[in-house]
Amino acid sequence: MNQRQQEILTLVHQQGFVSIETLSQTFKVTSQTIRRDINNLCDQQLLTRYHGGAGLSSSVENVEYATRQIMNLDEKRSIAEMVAENIPDRASIFINLGTTTEEVAKALRNHNGLKIITNNLNVATILRNTPGFEIIIAGGVVRQRDGGITGEATIDFIHQFKVDYGIIGISSIDNDGTLLDFDYHEVRVTQAIIDNSRQVFLVADHSKFDRPAMVRLGNIEQTDAFFTDHNPPEHVVALLEEKNVVLHTVANFTDRETAIADNH
Repeated sequence: MNQRQQEILTLVHQQGFVSIETLSQTFKVTSQTIRRDINNLCDQQLLTRYHGGAGLSSSVENVEYATRQIMNLDEKRSIAEMVAENIPDRASIFINLGTTTEEVAKALRNHNGLKIITNNLNVATILRNTPGFEIIIAGGVVRQRDGGITGEATIDFIHQFKVDYGIIGISSIDNDGTLLDFDYHEVRVTQAIIDNSRQVFLVADHSKFDRPAMVRLGNIEQTDAFFTDHNPPEHVVALLEEKNVVLHTVANFTDRETAIADNH
C-alpha cells in the first residue's frame, strides 16, 4: 500500500464515502489512477466499491489474515520494538490474536526468562525455539484461518493465571474509545486477558481508528498503555490523558532513540 492509498483509506474512514472525482482533485491525479488505487484497496478488503467512489468495508467480517500480515508491516514492527522496550526480562505475559501482537512476539526474542501464555498458535511458533522462554498454549478450538484458539475452554484456561502484562491487539477503536472486533468468541478471550493482567498494553496502528467492527470488547480506558505509530485523533488523545493511559508513538520513540545515540 503506497502513501496515497493510505491517505485514501484515511479519508474514507473519516467520511464514510468519497467520490472518485473528489479523490482525483484532492491528490491531483487522474480518475484512472484513483480507480486503480480503489481496486487495490478493495482487493485487500479494506474498502468497498460503490458507483462513483468507495466506502467502508463490512463491519461483520475482518480482512483476510494473509492480507493483514503485510498491511502496515513496517508500522507494526516499529510498534513491536516500542513494546519490547517496555517489557523487562523474567516477566509473565499474555499475548492474544493479531498480526501486530505476532510482531511483538518477534521483538521479544532477545529477552531472557519470559513466560508467555497465548491463544495464538503463530505466537507459539515464533517463540518456541527461544532459549530460556516458557511458552504455554491455551486449550480450545483452533481457527483454521489464522491459528487462533477460542472458546469456553480457552477462557477457563486464561482465568487460571494472573500475569504481569497482557499484550492485546484490536480491530477497531471508535471515537469514544470503544474497542471493537469482529469475533464474539475472540473478544471474550481478550476480556479474560484484560481481567487477569496487572498491566494491559494495547497495540494498534493508525488504520484501526474509526474502522467499522460490530463486537464490543471494552474501552481504551481499561488499558494501561497504548502503543501506536501516529498520534491518535485529538479526542482519543484527550481520553487517554483523562484516564491516565500512557501513549507511546513511533515518532516519539524514534526521536528518543536518536537523542540517545547522539549523546553517545
